[in-house]
Amino acid sequence: MASGKSTVYWDYIKIEEILALQTGIAESDAELANDEVMFIVIHQIDELWFKLALRELVHVRDLFAQEKVREQQLANGVRGIRRTALLFEQIAHHFSLMETMTTRDYLGFRDKLSPASGFQSAQLREIEILLGLKIEERLPLGADHDYLRALKYPDGRDSPASRRVAARLTDRPTLHEAIGEWLYRTPIQGSTPEQAEDELRVSQFIEAYLAAQALELESARDLAVAAAPGEADRQRLEARYAQEKINARAFLTAEDAEPAQRRRWSRIRAALLFIESYRELPLLAWPREVLDGIVHLEQSFVIFRQRHARMVERVVGRRTGTGGSAGVDYLDQTALKYRVFRDLWAVRTLLIQRSALPPLERPEVYNFVASDAE
Repeated sequence: MASGKSTVYWDYIKIEEILALQTGIAESDAELANDEVMFIVIHQIDELWFKLALRELVHVRDLFAQEKVREQQLANGVRGIRRTALLFEQIAHHFSLMETMTTRDYLGFRDKLSPASGFQSAQLREIEILLGLKIEERLPLGADHDYLRALKYPDGRDSPASRRVAARLTDRPTLHEAIGEWLYRTPIQGSTPEQAEDELRVSQFIEAYLAAQALELESARDLAVAAAPGEADRQRLEARYAQEKINARAFLTAEDAEPAQRRRWSRIRAALLFIESYRELPLLAWPREVLDGIVHLEQSFVIFRQRHARMVERVVGRRTGTGGSAGVDYLDQTALKYRVFRDLWAVRTLLIQRSALPPLERPEVYNFVASDAE
């Protein structure tokens, strides 16, 4: 119900308050060059986008963290995932504006930033944590290699940034964990984890799929080898296709996981493969959109990082960052290594033609049924 209190645009949006915040460390933005004001405005806008991204990701995480996710809720989850991806695409566009500065323009006020750094964006660190980036996967930063230390005040006191990130570290599950739990419950060939013969049914699906994939690989290998110009090329191709078979089995049997977790991760990866392969089934259509949306989201995040690195290199080259980081080299490494949903990307290597898929068992499981009465 409406509050009955009248308002005006500038009060609702807090226009005057917002427009008074572009002063940096000066008393007034009248003291600043246009380039510095633009620099501040762009980063403030980025932080507002990050705020929206965090809200969307928490909503999506909470949806998938439920013990039972109803099919009707998946469309809402996909919308949140897609919106977050679009937010990162919008942020990446901001770098074009930053590139209108010349190196000399930026150097005119860069020293004011030291030792501040964009790394101290607590919200960006929160997004990484919420997605599922692990502490041990982070690149070393600073003299003691402690990224949390970089978020505190220079004298070691806690800051709003360090408190934000510390709170987010206790906010579980991550989106990666929630999606994994949801995938683990996926019916594979009509079988679910609580059923007595589920392990056998999943294993049979994996073996049938690997056999079908092997036939496709052998056909592709034969064509490639026949066109190879020399014996060395033929041997190289034979080895490459043989390794692809080995890699597929290792992935689906989760050989890279801890022994106690292999069955679990094998089932999650088999679920990824099952959803992608049989996505036309009514019950799998929205789950497939979820997976595609997550890939789009991570791609947008990676492109944002890459675009950031190229902007920095264009404006200031490869000099040391204001916060003491390796600058562009550090940014390039985050784009390369800060990947969370690796399995969703890896499964694409294993996909085969629809006509080659193992026969679907119990197709009736994958039809929509009437929801329980509320």
